[in-house]
Amino acid sequence: MFAVDDVLISDAVLDAPFACHLPQCLGGCCVHGDHGAPLEPDERERLEAALPIVERKLWQEALEVIARKGVWIEEEPGKCGTTVVAGRECVFVTYDKAVAKCAHQQAYNVGRLEFEKPISCHRYPLRVEIHGTGSEAIEVLNYEQIRLRKPAIKNGHRTDTQLADFLRKPLSRKYGPGWYTRFQETVKSRSDTFPLTFNSDNRALSRSARRR
Repeated sequence: MFAVDDVLISDAVLDAPFACHLPQCLGGCCVHGDHGAPLEPDERERLEAALPIVERKLWQEALEVIARKGVWIEEEPGKCGTTVVAGRECVFVTYDKAVAKCAHQQAYNVGRLEFEKPISCHRYPLRVEIHGTGSEAIEVLNYEQIRLRKPAIKNGHRTDTQLADFLRKPLSRKYGPGWYTRFQETVKSRSDTFPLTFNSDNRALSRSARRR
């Protein structure tokens, strides 16, 4: 791992072709999983405030879930996420034929919302873990390694797009443009100094594995 200021980042981002390709993944990151999108404290109020703007785009079952549970739930003490429908879709999913899309993102794209979407969604496939508490807490960004990302990896190869570049906007949004510039510089320096080899699943091989 490497550090940029007080954030630790997985070495898996050093050579990681990635560019979302909705025609193949069908927006699966909004659908698959047992929990909704992790939320930061201020995002709960933003989701509630946005509901009157996006609710006309939501499907009936999602609206019924929202009526019973609200737009977010506390999954465990101190950890909240968007509500989901029957353990599947986030309640803010809207479908364009077979493709799952975010109602917030759509409203943002046409200027109806200033809040684009939860930062955990925007930053995907990087997942955050917090180690420690208070002033001693350390934020760790890990590249989630699941089959769902394979179309994006292929598209990243095709378009010559790296994950570090693809996530420019969300990382700048979260940590600031200055942090993102230092992140890019660190990624380039570390990639040049410690080139990694990846297997077919884009998992970094150990040095001993590369020698065999």
